[in-house]
Amino acid sequence: MAGGHEELGEAQRRHWEQTYTAHPGMYGEVPSAPAVHATGVFRSAGAQDVLELGSGHGRDAVYFAREGFTVQATDFSGTGLEQLRAAARRQGVAERVTTAVHDVREPLALPDDSVDAVFAHMLLCMALSTKETYAVVSEVRRVLRSGGVFVYTVRHTGDSHYGTGTAHGDDIYEHGGFAVHFFPRDLIDALADGWALNEVHPFEEGGLPRRLWRVTQTLPR
Repeated sequence: MAGGHEELGEAQRRHWEQTYTAHPGMYGEVPSAPAVHATGVFRSAGAQDVLELGSGHGRDAVYFAREGFTVQATDFSGTGLEQLRAAARRQGVAERVTTAVHDVREPLALPDDSVDAVFAHMLLCMALSTKETYAVVSEVRRVLRSGGVFVYTVRHTGDSHYGTGTAHGDDIYEHGGFAVHFFPRDLIDALADGWALNEVHPFEEGGLPRRLWRVTQTLPR
């Protein structure tokens, strides 16, 4: 990884730490719409163990636990994970939630074939290069059991912020301190190579609004 991109990734980690410190529980406790959708998908697939990548302060991880799943939540912000654990205790689901500080640019500290489902809301469209994104999806594939489901969301090149702000190359643009990798559709298809691509659903979120895809893909049995 180029030095400049390494520096961007570290700057983003610091920025998220500062953001969670300044705005604890910034997204509230209501789960995201993709997490609500994923719950139905996971349940239909018979999943029990869910891994969330980029869980932040935990509104979705704690929701999955409330819905009866066993949840492993990871984020590169220790501050966000502290808030997640506090929320899990408040809501009475701490026994179903474990957390780990983890940067997705590194391999997951999990064995092969160890989880039933993986969820990542806007994690893959953070300041990750295309090469790093492929590596993350490869790690997801490694830890999923046969027939496992991966639901993720990413902002795409139809978003109004695409092509504006500070350009970092590789379709990564920075606004207000937050760097985003905007996905063209062919990248979604390429990342699903060797998977069953069940759905690519366009949706909008937030006041801008942000324009995203919600992707569901399954490992063949």
